[in-house]
Amino acid sequence: MEILGISILWIFLFGYLIVASIDFGAGFFAFYGRITGHEHVINHLISRYLSPVWEVTNVFFVFFFVGLIGFFPDAAYYYGTALLIPGSISLILLAIRGSFYAFSNYGSRESTLYLFLYGATGLLIPASLSTALTISEGGFLVKEGDKVVFLASKLFTSPYSWSVVVLAIVSVLFISSSFLTYYASRAQDRKALGLVRKFALFWIGPTILASLLVFASLGKHNPGHFEKALDLWYLFGLSLLFFCIAFILLIKGKRYGLSFIMVLFQFFFAFFGYGASHLPYILEPYVTIFSSHTNEAMGYALVTAFIAGLLLLIPSLGLLLRLFLFDADYIKGKK
Repeated sequence: MEILGISILWIFLFGYLIVASIDFGAGFFAFYGRITGHEHVINHLISRYLSPVWEVTNVFFVFFFVGLIGFFPDAAYYYGTALLIPGSISLILLAIRGSFYAFSNYGSRESTLYLFLYGATGLLIPASLSTALTISEGGFLVKEGDKVVFLASKLFTSPYSWSVVVLAIVSVLFISSSFLTYYASRAQDRKALGLVRKFALFWIGPTILASLLVFASLGKHNPGHFEKALDLWYLFGLSLLFFCIAFILLIKGKRYGLSFIMVLFQFFFAFFGYGASHLPYILEPYVTIFSSHTNEAMGYALVTAFIAGLLLLIPSLGLLLRLFLFDADYIKGKK
């Protein structure tokens, strides 16, 4: 039950990682297009993607955190303290980003200030949310009696913490640019395709370097987790293989849809390799999937509810993609 519960949660978190990365990165590229004079090339393409998608982005996020607290109640006790600062920052940034969407029909898309805030939050939100994964490695919380003390200064001066932040940012930009490359090719927009393909190729190098930096700093911060990750080398090897295939396809300038699927597999195996190697810990050393899980009846109810949620969410997303994102006339701006 515990393994099933954490696996379902990890699937929702991976879904949020992909959908939100495309959204966050698109916001940054929209602002970049404005300040570099390429707005007429890519911003109309980005706008066509964001319009139908932004409202469903946070569904995965909500499911994950509700499920985390439901399956593992002790996580709320510890993370409630640890995420007070970064969590509050994330909520403020999400509110700013939401206001851009809310007022988009009243001219916010034409405002450089709004577009700057929109692009900046696209990088700052994943940076702030990534601290949850950093904190889960241990060393940033101390339990003194019944009180949990968050060592904020240690978090903000930790090389591992900053390496995760860098990886979160460059991954967002790489995933987003890879998808936009495919989207531009579907729209048969050659000018936009040429530009976003350059973005995707540019962020390949930083993504690999940031991944290696995270592994190196993890070895110093949490040697136990690092050794478990080495035992699962085949998952990370598959991730590297799919990355290489995506890179080759981008270099050759063809099969952009397959290239993006390879990117998805790249992050899927890396993400699940990281999660599997971190088990049984949710927050080391205080919370594990075995010591803090909910009672069996509640667990079965949550599993049933979340599987039902997946069965509803996936077809809904499929319908959204079919009606908007993969509709030939909509992609080309004809409707």
